[in-house]
Amino acid sequence: MPKRTSKSFHPRYSICQRKAAKMRPSRTRHTKRESDVVIVGGGPSGLALSAVLGSAGFSVVCLERNPPRAERVARNDGRTTALSFGSVKILKKCGVWPALKKSACPILDIRIADCNSSSFLDFGHAEIGDRPFGWIIENHFFHRALLSRARALKNVRIVAPAAMEKLETDDAEARIVLTDGRIFAAPLAIAADGRDSQCRERAGIPVYGWEYDQTALVCTIAHELPHYNVAIEHFLPGGPLATLPMTRQRSSIVWTERSDAADILKKMSDEDFTAALEDKVRDWLGRVRLAGPRFAFPLSLRHAERYIGKRLVLIGDAAHGIHPIAGQGFNLGVGDIGALTEELERAASLGLDLGDALSLRRFEKRRKFADGNMVLATDTLDRLFSNSIPPIQAARRLGLGVVGQLPPLKRFFMRTAMGT
Repeated sequence: MPKRTSKSFHPRYSICQRKAAKMRPSRTRHTKRESDVVIVGGGPSGLALSAVLGSAGFSVVCLERNPPRAERVARNDGRTTALSFGSVKILKKCGVWPALKKSACPILDIRIADCNSSSFLDFGHAEIGDRPFGWIIENHFFHRALLSRARALKNVRIVAPAAMEKLETDDAEARIVLTDGRIFAAPLAIAADGRDSQCRERAGIPVYGWEYDQTALVCTIAHELPHYNVAIEHFLPGGPLATLPMTRQRSSIVWTERSDAADILKKMSDEDFTAALEDKVRDWLGRVRLAGPRFAFPLSLRHAERYIGKRLVLIGDAAHGIHPIAGQGFNLGVGDIGALTEELERAASLGLDLGDALSLRRFEKRRKFADGNMVLATDTLDRLFSNSIPPIQAARRLGLGVVGQLPPLKRFFMRTAMGT
């Protein structure tokens, strides 16, 4: 086993592992038992977890079915990720943030507007300190920084392409069998392979959810007026229209519409689409132009009934896929990463097996409650705001007004947005 560097490492752990190794059944010559954990999925969550665990001294193998993500998104395609203040704290700790800081645009204020109402709810970061709510980072910068940091860690190995065929677990270990016959074994397997997780399916973990009959249209725009680092969530009958501040007087657009209306928007020429979008954002951004391609994503909700199986943990979208209404999807996954790392460090310091069921249940208890609350909150917000029913419109405008007049409640929502 590679030497650990974590200060929390307890010598009892290596002794425990050596004893366990003597009791394990023999494996084929293709088996690679060279890590503490094997992560399935080399997207943002899988790479972030690799960097965090690697920085904490764990040996990691990360399997990605496609060529490395940073190479596939090397061009500036305009898509972005919202990072909360809490997520950035974790990225700083594992050494990723220095490579991102210059390319990230801070969010200093959040404005919530309801349909055609002239009133809005304004969250100013100065009301709770001098820290931004979060940052917007372009995906091509983000993926490249995550991959670079993971590759720089000697105890992290990225294997790509590596398509999984089977997941096998027993009392001694978890084994990922690839389609080319290679086998990677570790005390713990971690599923970071997205909403349609193969690991979750192979483990027989049920998932509930539904389709929203909404589509998110995503693009980057350049605009005439400065955004002043304000993120705006404008609720419309078909869904929210979010403008998220970016560097160089640009903004990321996430325009949610009913699927039939979104189909019409998708088929428009760039000129017609720009005119339709400009009509929505002219009041605060002025004239706009597209600064990259357009993307369309059908929206759905997915939530796993369990976050753990035998020697298996689900994180990120493999555990929960939420509506983008609050921009918290990736940040929920970072919360999973932080909690799981703490549990694994605790197990290692006590000399416990990293696949110990008690530790995994403790992780599940911590995260399933927090994630479940966000799943419920985003689903409720979408149902409450994505309509034009007069009594509901009046009630939600009253609600926004109440929040604005109650400083403790307002500060609670602001800290939630920051991830603190």
